[in-house]
This record gives sequence, C-alpha cells and structure tokens, in this order.
Amino acid sequence: MIDLHTHTIFSDGELIPSELVRRALVHGYQAIAITDHIDYSNIEHVLAGAKKAKYLEDAWDIRVLAGVELTHLPPEKIAPLVKKSKELGAEIVVVHGETISEPVAKGTNAAVVELSDVDILAHPGLITMDDAQKAVDNDVCLEITSRNGHNRTNGHVAKVALEVGATLVVNTDTHSPDDLITKNIARNIAMGAGLSKEKADEVLATSMRFIR
Repeated sequence: MIDLHTHTIFSDGELIPSELVRRALVHGYQAIAITDHIDYSNIEHVLAGAKKAKYLEDAWDIRVLAGVELTHLPPEKIAPLVKKSKELGAEIVVVHGETISEPVAKGTNAAVVELSDVDILAHPGLITMDDAQKAVDNDVCLEITSRNGHNRTNGHVAKVALEVGATLVVNTDTHSPDDLITKNIARNIAMGAGLSKEKADEVLATSMRFIR
C-alpha cells in the first residue's frame, strides 16, 4: 500500500507523525506521504515538521514523503504557493479539489490542472471532461479516495478519467487511525468506483512512481 494523502497534528489529523507511520507500517504500507493542510500562513512550519518525520525511515522499512495539501485557497493564489512548496522541499504536492462535501472555491480544479508541478488533485468532485483532459496534458493525477463524503463522486472521477486517459491514484486522506486501509481495501475502493480488477491493480501500481 502506498498512500500519498494523509494528515497529522500539524493540521487537523489526530496523530503525531511517528504514530501515523507506525500504524501505516502495521497495515502493510510501503510508503506514506504526510500532506497536511497548508496555505500561506503555515507552509513553512508544516513542511518543516513533515520533513523531520523522515527520520523514521532509518528505523522502519517504510518510505516517508514530506508533502503538503493546499487547501481552500482562492484559485488565483494556488500557482505561486505550489511553486513555493516545491522550493521548500515538498516531495508531494496535493491540492484540495472541488469535493461536493465542502465549500471549495469554484475554479479550483481548473486552476490546478494547469500546473505541471502539482502531483495530485485530491477528491476533485464532479470534475469536468475539459479539466480532466488538462490533467492529462500536465500529468496531474486524479484521486479516488476512501474518505467518507469525498468518496461520493469516486465513480464520476473514475469514469471521466478513463474516458480521457487521466492517471488515477487511490489515497485515504487519513485524519484518524481508523482511516488507514490495506492494499486489498484500496483495490476494492477502486473497483467500487467502477474499475475492473486489472485496472484497479494498475492504478495501485501507479503510486510507485512517487517513491522511485
């Protein structure tokens, strides 16, 4: 299992990084990205903490990636913060997409898929075909999520992604211990979104590109 979207006490998660990573290891994780919520007010603090958590790689057989999730920004403010995230050393840049369960600013998806420095557009809700095609053009992955609320549009995301050839990843958006899943559950979530078993396994393997 490779999970590229999780949260700790650095934002609204329940666990410190060491406990999150330990629990992930027990679930069979090969790698985990710590991607706490950031905007211009907290990026330095949050990313510095995530980078410090990489010390756990010395003790346990798991990759720990230091990342961020840009969350609820005005669309026009996203691009410069993505650039700053990379300059500060973010290994994974996730942007909080237009989920139907939160009041994300309209135009967020469109702003994100124009940016080749974004790795993942998280829970993109009712993403349009045009935006999905832009994600293909700029190599932005679209997320299928196990998180309640956000996962209501997994089927739509998978269908649109398959039609245009967009890259999909399965993540948990973990905030609490019970949010972590096994690889088998991740496969079932992908299949529940309408993917065949073969395609689901292909999607799960896609996340390997981020840990090479």
